[in-house]
Amino acid sequence: MATYKIKSYAKINLALNIVGKTSSLHKIETIVAFIDLFDDILIEKIKSKKNKIEFVGKFSKKITKNNTVSKLLNILEKKKLLKGKKFKIRILKKIPVQAGLGGGSMNAASILRYFIKKKIIKISKEELRKICNLIGSDVILGLDPKFTILNTRHKIIRYMNIKKIYTLLIKPKFGCSTKAIYSKVKKFSRPKFLCPSRKMFDLDFLNQMNNSLEHVAFLQYPKLRQLKFSIEKLTSPIFVRMTGSGSTLVAYFTSKKVCENAKKNFYKKYKNYWCIASKTI
Repeated sequence: MATYKIKSYAKINLALNIVGKTSSLHKIETIVAFIDLFDDILIEKIKSKKNKIEFVGKFSKKITKNNTVSKLLNILEKKKLLKGKKFKIRILKKIPVQAGLGGGSMNAASILRYFIKKKIIKISKEELRKICNLIGSDVILGLDPKFTILNTRHKIIRYMNIKKIYTLLIKPKFGCSTKAIYSKVKKFSRPKFLCPSRKMFDLDFLNQMNNSLEHVAFLQYPKLRQLKFSIEKLTSPIFVRMTGSGSTLVAYFTSKKVCENAKKNFYKKYKNYWCIASKTI
């Protein structure tokens, strides 16, 4: 049977605010972009009693059987949306785990988007939202990987034709647990993105924003704070900011040449860190 190959792009939080908390979840607002770092996903319809899911590649070792892809398929089967069809899904992991890059959530979103596009499943927008939330709060953002603003009213606004941003992604050897980082959030911010606009993707505007989770992550992992200072000193970016709940730090630039030079300067001193130059898509 035919095998289809799709790309699952990494997500970066250009800015992120924690504005409150419900009984179980934190309320966030965020400005998001997707970059040209991606996992490769191969999907094949098979004759089998069970779906087959395989993770391979450098960042596949820590992925458990209870992952976002298995959750997605289990949910679709329980809702009888797959109508008995079984699939073999092989994912080449090039996005680090526990990095704040949404790798697992974007895998689930990409597969769900593929199923809808190929008319393998038919689903209402409301049911789609519910399924995404059952897997992870950021899954819905990956259904359409564009420049995106999510505000506190749960409104998602997507933008096209935004000027490319060049990024240097640097991750230490350790990762950050999303659950652990959020559990230590005690202070909340006032909403800043209630009236979204494309001007919010300007680097001058973003430079004035922050990631509310940085303070918590830096207290738990002092090396992250030290690393941020080193990146700022060695690469001279517009600004440096942690993405998501960490542990990846992202340096932002206006040109590819400056970004590539920044990578060279960083590598002269820190050769053992995961580090890639990238750009928004």
